[in-house]
Amino acid sequence: MTTSHAEPVNGKLPHEPEKATLEGRNKLIGFWLFLGGETVLFGTLFATFLALRGQTNEGPTANELFHLPLVAAATFILLVSSLTSVFAIQAMHRGKRNALALWLGITVVLGLGFLGLEIYEFYEYVKHKEFGMTTSAFSSAFYTLVGFHGAHVAFGIVWIGIIIGQLFKKGLTVVTAPKVYVSAMYWHFIDVVWVFIFTVVYLLGKVG
Repeated sequence: MTTSHAEPVNGKLPHEPEKATLEGRNKLIGFWLFLGGETVLFGTLFATFLALRGQTNEGPTANELFHLPLVAAATFILLVSSLTSVFAIQAMHRGKRNALALWLGITVVLGLGFLGLEIYEFYEYVKHKEFGMTTSAFSSAFYTLVGFHGAHVAFGIVWIGIIIGQLFKKGLTVVTAPKVYVSAMYWHFIDVVWVFIFTVVYLLGKVG
């Protein structure tokens, strides 16, 4: 099906409405290219962190600094949010707008929970352990990498929130469906990046 109309054909959406139009398919291709650039950017930040993680300038080391239970809780929340975004896409493929909006809303709430824990973590480091952005090369690399990911999470929350509003205003159509699908792809991407951060920054920091 290659129709470019916003309304479902015969009142019913195709099985994969995100790919039902040429515009929708082009959005998916363009977004994959965008994710390629983002992967290179995060790869550069990871490489920088690995090069500088031992440069503590007599400040706190990773082993002294990190509190794994807090970070593990944030990781669990973000991984669950990835699952709820999968449920959202499944609801979209069934044509269930309200269920789709509900799962997207839960994803947003979980994303806010993750951000809240991350902000609290940063506050604890700065307030009680004197670990600021300019404390050392290690701290600069840490806040740049983890903070940059947090900014991506915040952007995703705003983006998905706007899409929820569009779903109620314009409905679930072959125009709004690609937006939902692309936002879910983005959310999975930042979840995958966080798994690498949790492993490379926190786990290796504690054992190293």
